Amino acid sequence: MPDELTTLAAELGIGDLPPEDQQRIIASFGEVVLKSATIAVLGKLSESKREEFGKLAEAGDSAALQAFLDREVPEHEAIAGQAAAEEAGRFKAAVAAPAGAPN
Repeated sequence: MPDELTTLAAELGIGDLPPEDQQRIIASFGEVVLKSATIAVLGKLSESKREEFGKLAEAGDSAALQAFLDREVPEHEAIAGQAAAEEAGRFKAAVAAPAGAPN
């Protein structure tokens, strides 16, 4: 497993799991983080701007999408980072919680 994944697994508290399980969990966690960050950023847009974002995303033009976000939500990177940090905190708390304990 590459060093970055090993480091991330350790940070998330799953470093003792087999590498295959770590990769699977990290991939799933990445999807959750991406969704959370996207929702947080989209929450800053008006409905019409969300539609515009959707059209750009569907077109697959990452440069145009980046320019749109830079223009419409200048703080989008900080918002996404905060959402990612919150998800990481929830994940770590869930991993650290005793089995059967409410999260």
